[in-house]
Amino acid sequence: MMSLLGTTVYYYFFIKASSLLLSGVTGALSGSIPLFTYILAILFLKEEKINFIKIVGIFVGLVGVVLIAKPYDANLLEANLEGIISIILGSLILGMSFVYAKKFITPLKIHFAALTTYQLGFALILLVFITDYNGITSVVSDTHVFLGLIIGLGLLGTGLAYIIYYYLIENLGAVNASSVTYIPPVVALLIGYFLVGENITFVDVIATLLIFSGVFIINKKR
Repeated sequence: MMSLLGTTVYYYFFIKASSLLLSGVTGALSGSIPLFTYILAILFLKEEKINFIKIVGIFVGLVGVVLIAKPYDANLLEANLEGIISIILGSLILGMSFVYAKKFITPLKIHFAALTTYQLGFALILLVFITDYNGITSVVSDTHVFLGLIIGLGLLGTGLAYIIYYYLIENLGAVNASSVTYIPPVVALLIGYFLVGENITFVDVIATLLIFSGVFIINKKR
């Protein structure tokens, strides 16, 4: 189940959405992950209760993500409906994974690295049989792409990320752990500035402060 919810299906919808949508739209809609997680946690986890502070934190963080996405940009009207549906489905499925892991996986007390190995291993077995390999050799034709795939997406963005993922779920709970999904738009903003040369505006700075404020509020001890 975790290989499906947390890897195979979720990745498929996110990558599909990324190929159809502008990055701003993708970033804004992926900010719905904590919202889906909170709703599902309230329904299926006894320890998660409706809490005004968490609702405020989720809202503040969501506002920050939307601002980074620049909803006032006219180019956002180019959004593709199929892409929007894909990113929403991907966000819902990832939200499910946080709740499923908290309810069924972390009580087993299996080490984070082992859980990550099992999850990605089962995902690999499934993907080996359903993946279209047409043009896959193009990946190794560019050294930067190849290293980015192995180190950036494989080692850091998936392997290490999921070890931290399971640690956060076990120690913070599903809702608090999902609040970290507000941070990738900020990371993308910084990468765009330092590596691509994109400008950071005053609105971007305000949005970043709102996102980190939202994460702080959600995880604030009551």
